[in-house]
Amino acid sequence: MFSENVQKIFDEIMADKENREFTEAGIKPLFCAPQNARVMIVGQAPGIKAQEAGKYWFDKSGDRLREWLGVDKKTFYESDVFAVIPMDFYYPGKGKSGDLPPRKDFAPKWHPRLLQEMPNIDLIILIGQYAQKYYLGDREKSNLTETVKAYKEYLPRLLPLVHPSPRNLIWLKKNPWFEKEVVPMLQAKIKGYLNSIKL
Repeated sequence: MFSENVQKIFDEIMADKENREFTEAGIKPLFCAPQNARVMIVGQAPGIKAQEAGKYWFDKSGDRLREWLGVDKKTFYESDVFAVIPMDFYYPGKGKSGDLPPRKDFAPKWHPRLLQEMPNIDLIILIGQYAQKYYLGDREKSNLTETVKAYKEYLPRLLPLVHPSPRNLIWLKKNPWFEKEVVPMLQAKIKGYLNSIKL
C-alpha cells in the first residue's frame, strides 16, 4: 500500500509518455516507498523475473541481499523498514552482455520526489555502479571495488555495495574483507532499525 502522495507519484509514472510502452503492456513500475522506511535500497532496475512476478529482489540476488541484511523474506517485504527505489522501475531489456542499463534520466526525475515522502530514511544502500555514480558523483573512486572499499568515507548516510548476483561469487572470493567487515557492520545497523520499530 502506498501513501496518498506516493500513489499520486505512482500514477504519474504510469502516465508518463516515457513509460507508455510498459503501461500499455500492463506493466507497473516496481518500487516500494513506505512512509516510515529507514533504509533505502537503490539497485539498477528490476530483472525480468522480478517484473513478471511484480516483486522486487525476487531471485537469487535477492536471497543473497537478504543474507547480507540479516533478514528473512517476511521482514524484507513487510516490515516497512526497507524502501526499494531502483535507478529505473522497469526491466530495461537484454543487451549483449546481460541486462541493458537503466535509463539515465529516470532517477533524477523520480528519486527526489519519492525521498521527500520518506523523511525517516537514515541509510541509502547503493548497489552497483549506476546507483553509486548517481548518488556519489565525484566522490566515486576509480572503480567499483575501490568505491566499496572506501565505504567508511560515505557513512553514515550512504553505503556502496557490490551487486549480490551469483555472477559476483568470484569477486567475493577475491575480496574476503567484504563479508568479514562490511556485512557484519550492515547487519548490526539493520538490527538496530528493526529493534527501534519494535519498541
